[in-house]
Amino acid sequence: MAISPFDAALAEHASDIERMLDRLLPHPEGPEGRIAEAMRYAALEGGKRFRPFLVVQSARLFGVNAESALRAAVAAECVHVYSLIHDDLPCMDDDDLRHGRPTVHKAFDEATAMLAGDALLTLAFEIVADPDTHERARVRIELVRRLAAAAGAHGMVGGQMIDLASERKPLDIGGITRLQLLKTGALISFSCEAGAVLGRASAEAEQALHAYAHDLGLAYQIADDLLDAEGDSGLMGKRAGKDAAAGKATFVSILGTDRARAQARMLAEQAVQHLDLFDERADLLRQAAHFVITRRN
Repeated sequence: MAISPFDAALAEHASDIERMLDRLLPHPEGPEGRIAEAMRYAALEGGKRFRPFLVVQSARLFGVNAESALRAAVAAECVHVYSLIHDDLPCMDDDDLRHGRPTVHKAFDEATAMLAGDALLTLAFEIVADPDTHERARVRIELVRRLAAAAGAHGMVGGQMIDLASERKPLDIGGITRLQLLKTGALISFSCEAGAVLGRASAEAEQALHAYAHDLGLAYQIADDLLDAEGDSGLMGKRAGKDAAAGKATFVSILGTDRARAQARMLAEQAVQHLDLFDERADLLRQAAHFVITRRN
């Protein structure tokens, strides 16, 4: 079956990211080699590389050179992979499969998985702080600041805390929206805005990307909830139906599948409208909004 131009572009970007990851990840050697092995197991040969795709595409809007864009993209992916390793741990979501393979704590052990996640998170900051990412120290500092905010207590970590608490106290729609804006949306926002930071874009352009990311992130999460409720575990490469099994409130459990799907479509359309400021260079970002609500894994 022929793939769409967007899917082809996403696959091409994934290959670029894979090569850069292979270059920047440590190689197994010395007494600490097992950590490098676990990091590479988690980060290589898996995933759509959607967040780094957003970094590279946002950077192209402002003429950022490919090396800088790819390095920032890999940093975002390192943070994403770290979060997946930790989310899969028995003390969190307790998952055995990720991308159709045993999760890191199953392939190695829990302590190694924890340390591999820690190492990927810190590697991300090492990458963005390096002069090879951008020649201007102010730009690098701003990337570090925003990535730290996206990953921290008012970002992904805060979202995960709300998620864990929701198992004891079910959330309403406002609570779920807050949870997902932090847990999923914060890194998507960083990914969309990183190109504007690298390109020293105008406040207007940066705000447009911020608004795009806000709606895109929520659409992405609603699609995730729909996949968890209706998806095929084989296609997804991970266990489906785990939210319902855990009794978690989701966009789907509160809105129902039809309303949730309609809400995702509306958010995707809104996301595209925020890109009116940009010309055809933003076409792949526009197509990304459609992709997030039609994907099957």
